[in-house]
Parts: sequence; structure tokens; C-alpha cells
Amino acid sequence: MILTITPNPSLDRTYELPSLDRGAVLRAARDRVDPGGKGVNVSRAVAAAGHRTVAVVPLGGPEGALLDRLLGEHGIEAAGVPVAGSTRVNITLVEPDGTLTKVNAAGPDLAPAEAEALLEAVRNRSADADWIACCGSLPPGLRPEWYAELVARIHRAGARVALDTSGAALTAALQERPDVVKPNAEELAEAVGRPLATVGDAVKAAEELRERGAAAVLASLGADGQLLVDDSGTWFGHAPADAVRSNVGAGDASLAGFLTAGGHGPAALAAAVAHGTAAVQLPGSVMPTPADLDPAAVTVTGSVPLDRVLGEPAS
Repeated sequence: MILTITPNPSLDRTYELPSLDRGAVLRAARDRVDPGGKGVNVSRAVAAAGHRTVAVVPLGGPEGALLDRLLGEHGIEAAGVPVAGSTRVNITLVEPDGTLTKVNAAGPDLAPAEAEALLEAVRNRSADADWIACCGSLPPGLRPEWYAELVARIHRAGARVALDTSGAALTAALQERPDVVKPNAEELAEAVGRPLATVGDAVKAAEELRERGAAAVLASLGADGQLLVDDSGTWFGHAPADAVRSNVGAGDASLAGFLTAGGHGPAALAAAVAHGTAAVQLPGSVMPTPADLDPAAVTVTGSVPLDRVLGEPAS
């Protein structure tokens, strides 16, 4: 079972547009609403793969009630924590060439008692969890150290934790030695305070995060592939995507694939790459099912292309 905690979940409304013209009245070709937030997306991908998952989320207002219902419709057991503020609504505009314009709301301001209730909800549901995934931005009212406290409590409960956040929250949590951290290239560069021009730069940055406390680093490098640095070695994975329709939630699908495949070593990286590649070829934040995956297209190697320039097409 994969337990997820999303301190700032959302309703994600996606509109597919024929074009994005500022100042005009736009009519969507298609639209959809999905339960959102990084941890929620991980739970959705886990459920789509046929595994049990529990999502700990703060729920407030009619938006929270709709999120709770949608989680159930996706086969996710919701462990909702009532809060006074309303659950946020995020908007994604998708153009035909795959360009995304996102508008993310800040989310409700959580009171200290609500923040503590979230921590306790995770502790109460952690006993039978194979992994606990702590994901996403922190809402107003939560200090950057909140994730560090959460990781510490999870470890005291004897569970393994995967952390997908960024900025000060990631920096503070490293001292509590999360079992896996999952930054993208931009978040990895921010964490080490320097730009990353090549895959080799990303490897050095991942090694630095391990020196600072992370047991393993799973880094999404966008179209360049994914990188895993853990005690089994340094691994690079890639798979071609026929057409990129939406990258919303692709990193979350990757983390779900990684954790459900054991969360360690090259086999788990291969599962992460397969899930992420499938996700970018689906609309909005739709999570892939086993039928969408193409494991045979995934290449994982210990011969990491250190000189590959990030952002350039692979030769």
C-alpha cells in the first residue's frame, strides 16, 4: 500500500484550446476536472496500476467535498482532514502543440491545529504502508520545516518516505534523511544553488543531495530522461514519447511507478520512466494504466551520458 500526503491538494480543471489569444473569448474543444496535487496524482497513478493507496488531504468547502468524491471515483481511499478554508482550484490551458499555461491558486491558510491534524493523520494510517509519499508545495500557514517534522515522525513510525517538494521545504527536510527525494531538473538546480547544463551536472547535484541527507535521488530531467542515484549505483533511464499531449502529473506518475516497483535500483527506475513517458501522452493529468505502458521501449543503463546537454535532442 502506498500512503500519500498532499498538504495543498486541488481540483485541476484542464481546458484544451484551439489557440490561446489574450483578451479574446476562448471556447474549449475539451475540458475536464481531476483531483489534483502532487501526492493525489501519485495516489491516482498507484490506483490506476491496481494497487491500494490512501490519500491524506486537507478538505475544505464545496471544493473539498468534490475532491473527496472524485478520489473515491478513482479508487482512492481518502483520509480527509477538515479545514476551515476552501480547497484550491487550479487551471491548465492546453494548446494543440502541447504548450501549457497553468494558473495555480495559493490554497487555504492552515491553522496550527489543522497542520498538526495532518501530521497525526499520516501517523495513524502509516502502519501498513510500504511507502509514504509526501508531495507538493506547502499551503499558507505551514513553515518550510513542516516536511522535516513529517519525515521525522514517519521514520519514528518505522516507515519509508519519499519526498517530492522543493525550495526551503526540501532543504529543511534533508536533515531528517528521507529515503528518496524526487526533484525535477529546475528543483535540483535550485537545491544546489547553481545551473545544471549537462546530465553530468545533474549527477553531481544528486550526489550532493545524498551527502546532505537523502538516501536516494530520483531526478526527472524532462525529455532528457530520468536519473537515479542510490546505494545501488548511478542509473540513467529514457524512453521515446511519440507525441507529448500534457506533462501535468508526469513526474507524479513516475514516482508512483518507482515506488510500486520497490523504490530501489534500476528496475524501479525503468518503471518510473515507463509511467512518466505514458503520462505525457495522455490528456490533462490523466494517469496511465498498465495498458498504456510500454516497458520494452525503456532503456536503463549504468553508463550515464554525462556530457549530454540538458534540453538538446538526443542523437
